[in-house]
Amino acid sequence: MRRALLFALLVCVAVAAQTPKDVRNAAKQGQTGIPALARFLTSPSLDTRIEAVRQLTATGGKDTVDPLLQATKDADPEMQMRATDGLVNYYLPGYVKQGIGSTVVRAGTAIRARFGDVNGQTIDAWVVVRPEVVTALGLLARGGSSMDSRANACRALGILRGRGAVQDVVDALRSKDNTVMLEALVALQKIGDPGTGPRVTYLLRDLDDKVQGAAIETAGVLRSQDALPTLRAIVKDPRNNKSQRAALAAIAMMPAQEDRGLLSGLLTAKDEKQRTIAAEGLGRLGGDLGAIDSLWKDEEKMGPRLAAAFALTMNGRVETSQEAPLRYLLNTLNSGTWREVAVGYLTEAARQDKVRNAVYVVAEGGTRGEKTGLAQVLAASGDAASISPLEKLSHDADDNVAQEGLRALRSLRARLGA
Repeated sequence: MRRALLFALLVCVAVAAQTPKDVRNAAKQGQTGIPALARFLTSPSLDTRIEAVRQLTATGGKDTVDPLLQATKDADPEMQMRATDGLVNYYLPGYVKQGIGSTVVRAGTAIRARFGDVNGQTIDAWVVVRPEVVTALGLLARGGSSMDSRANACRALGILRGRGAVQDVVDALRSKDNTVMLEALVALQKIGDPGTGPRVTYLLRDLDDKVQGAAIETAGVLRSQDALPTLRAIVKDPRNNKSQRAALAAIAMMPAQEDRGLLSGLLTAKDEKQRTIAAEGLGRLGGDLGAIDSLWKDEEKMGPRLAAAFALTMNGRVETSQEAPLRYLLNTLNSGTWREVAVGYLTEAARQDKVRNAVYVVAEGGTRGEKTGLAQVLAASGDAASISPLEKLSHDADDNVAQEGLRALRSLRARLGA
């Protein structure tokens, strides 16, 4: 009995004596040191536990996932945030350097992290995330020990496209914390489940301008038809110019026939962003081709002209001659400033067979910018017939093109289940 008590006492003393330095020494063993690092996660010393998460993340590898999952259950919010970033880093290497956990500032028992601009990152379609990871992050999004750890978990679920935690993210919208709500809305956009669209409608009139703007954008991205009456009401009676413009953009993502008059009237608006929105919406709705063609020919601003090119392409102008609208979109893939806009337009247009067939030839003989851009487009909107063009790109003589082609090929096959 005495020996047992003495042994237990020695164990307690040994555990209490654990320091961050001990953790770093264990980390020097690399992959073989992971079990030792995992044991530090139960240390009574918070500094030691935090260092253990840091070193597990830095060590990397599949064997670190389970210890990091264990760390998400720690009651300390900084532990939760660093474990969350570590899990994301496993699937998106390099993320931890810019993750929210790296911005944590602790004041006594309270922590605060700096949430800056909205994170636009997502993992590639072929990356498979373990369900246990999504479940753990969902629990944090719904009930983490601080609002910052909840917001960070929402951000992580968006990056990982954690469809299995959609309900947890929706629950996070009711946190009444603006940062959590913003991150949850962006996560729902990235996850892309159309069924969640109606569940954000109540936020379209939120009193916080940023939350309202994000909710309006989310309704548009998810093509939530239920939101259209409220969006039209916002356009007629906006709180400010930003909310009106956001509502117009959301309507343009999913216009109905009754929106045609509104959009047609904006083709000649003084505001170039309104002209852009109008052309986009009419491109999706169809018709008004004469007015759109005039905008295409006469417009001097890049944004509206690109939108007009998109609208004409969506409505059958798929020739690739030098002065054609589709060629204009393709040429813009070479622009550093407007490339992402062109990729977005082409990704949507390429859901049509005739557009995909038109760009295959360009994908084979275009510039580096055109080839890499079209690889992204076909990864998202291609079908089985797109596999062959992407295989050619994956063997391109330009290493950058070949790499993007291979990445796109893997994403397309994952999406098609091929």
